Amino acid sequence: MKYLLLLFSALLVVSCNRDPKTPKVGEWRAVLELDKGKKIPFLMEYATGNVITFFNAGESIEITDVTLKGDSIILEHPVFEGVFKGIYSEDSIYGSFIQPSLDRAVPFKMKQGRAERFDLSKAPNQIVTGNWETVFSPDSEADRYIAKGIFDQKGHKVTGTFRTTTGDYRFLEGAVEGDSLKLSTFDGAHAFLFEAEVKDSVMNGIFYSGNHWKEPFIAKRNENYELPKADSLTFLKEGYKNIEFSFPNTDGDIVSLSDERFQNKVVIVQIMGTWCPNCLDETKYFSEYYKNNKNEQLEFVSLAFEYAKTEAKAMQAINKLKSAVDVPYPILLAQYGSSSKQKANDKLPMLNHVLSYPTTIFIDKSGNVRKIHTGFNGPATGEEYDTFVKTFEAFVQMLLEETPEDQSPQ
Repeated sequence: MKYLLLLFSALLVVSCNRDPKTPKVGEWRAVLELDKGKKIPFLMEYATGNVITFFNAGESIEITDVTLKGDSIILEHPVFEGVFKGIYSEDSIYGSFIQPSLDRAVPFKMKQGRAERFDLSKAPNQIVTGNWETVFSPDSEADRYIAKGIFDQKGHKVTGTFRTTTGDYRFLEGAVEGDSLKLSTFDGAHAFLFEAEVKDSVMNGIFYSGNHWKEPFIAKRNENYELPKADSLTFLKEGYKNIEFSFPNTDGDIVSLSDERFQNKVVIVQIMGTWCPNCLDETKYFSEYYKNNKNEQLEFVSLAFEYAKTEAKAMQAINKLKSAVDVPYPILLAQYGSSSKQKANDKLPMLNHVLSYPTTIFIDKSGNVRKIHTGFNGPATGEEYDTFVKTFEAFVQMLLEETPEDQSPQ
């Protein structure tokens, strides 16, 4: 009997050792590991109830879909398809961040404990607060594009973003170490790293997007620099006064702009993708605006261009977004299998080009396109976002107050 009790006790100890404890509650630091030793760091918090929050400057992203089984852990974003799959202990988690539709996987490590976003060994020699006139891929005609860097530095810590003509790089956070600037963000869909040397009011750097893309950039301090106006980049081709489309909603019904629900109303058409963080920011704003400004003469509709490989997966992604944000207007599936802007343009041939996700089309009560806004200045852009909100709301109000006699295509 004594032997059996000892054996049972030993088995119990082994069994307990095989059942890992949950990760420790508190602060954690995570890194996505790129090729050649590059790492994209971000900070996070593990809370009671298996709730994880990722932090980027003024942004927090709450992950409540956390599954623990044995020593395995799965973290799923409330909107995007990216998923962390790994092995955990009390103070570490490691595995891969996977985006199935893109056939991408990036190794990651998460470590419990308070830490800086970037490991630093030097005090800053540079101050980057202010505006920076920026060109990405300056030596490539095919890939070249312009941007505006907007940064705020306190001590060695830096927050801000790069605005482009098609949107912004959202909430970037990092530090200046000596003459080096390092910035990163992870928003659940995109993992970005910017590294640059700063001297004589000039930045020379490299931008990494996950482990699948990198490009050089150069920036010069210019407090007066402005990007081209977002309302001038996309427009109707000559001979067109309006747009047309017919795409299925999540119930499988075909919805067209010629449907009765859109007639004699102001219609806001959003060209977007559920995989797009700027589109998510805009969708949150549009949903809030729609709910808070009920008007029988106003309709919103989104056209989703999805890279999900099947129609079913694309519809699933749309429903996930609608549920997470509580979107009160229809989102139609315009395309799946590719987020190609050229293919998007093929679906909307009356436009000169689809330059950006998102793009917003303003239609008056007579069905005329009155304005097309390329890109979206999200909350990370600060004053630019506030300006967008004021301009958007004033323009929509103007369209609502017009009578058909007032309306003519511009």
